[in-house]
Amino acid sequence: MRLLFAEDEKSLSKAVTAILVKNNYSVDAVYDGQEALDYLETENYDGVILDVMMPKLDGISVLKRMRAAGNKTPVLMLTAKSEIDDKVLGLDSGANDYLTKPFATKELLARIRAMTRTTSVQTDSNLHAGNLTLNCSGFELIGPKGRFKLANKEFQMLEMLMRNPHKLISTESFMDRIWGYESETELNVVWVYISYLRKKLSSVGANVQIKAQRGIGYYLEVES
Repeated sequence: MRLLFAEDEKSLSKAVTAILVKNNYSVDAVYDGQEALDYLETENYDGVILDVMMPKLDGISVLKRMRAAGNKTPVLMLTAKSEIDDKVLGLDSGANDYLTKPFATKELLARIRAMTRTTSVQTDSNLHAGNLTLNCSGFELIGPKGRFKLANKEFQMLEMLMRNPHKLISTESFMDRIWGYESETELNVVWVYISYLRKKLSSVGANVQIKAQRGIGYYLEVES
């Protein structure tokens, strides 16, 4: 499940992103309201977490523009404001829920599950390519010769590839979305995880391959 997280306090953003990734979410972290809108215009998400007080554009304005554009993605407002009027404004502007800082990790995760429950029930939890199935609820790779439970980053990488069939995904995109913008991990870690996935695709008898475009990125190809 893919989330957009807009929070201008980078230390908090990094900590919450780490928690979400550990709980098998794929997270795009942005630091101002305009950047959040830019991502929302070009990417699809299962849920959005918006801080209210952000530079360039506040969270309420982002939310109003989302809804005005017809974007119905569930939104959780995450903010230090606790006054009733602020909560009412957020909910009346189209938010699905409102969580006040500081918050407990368990409550954040529970509220994310709650706000995405309706859309996740309505969406097929399996992704398909050729004879390959990726079970997004169980994080399983399934093929004619067997199945594998994927590790978190393996699952996120394969999910990105399968949600974008035939699209070349750059190494930098994998790094930004899975390891995070500020990660000090070297780029070659992407190749290492691609290698893991290729071995598992072969083991389950998939007629799908991860192809590389040298120096640029990777894409899925179904064998004819």
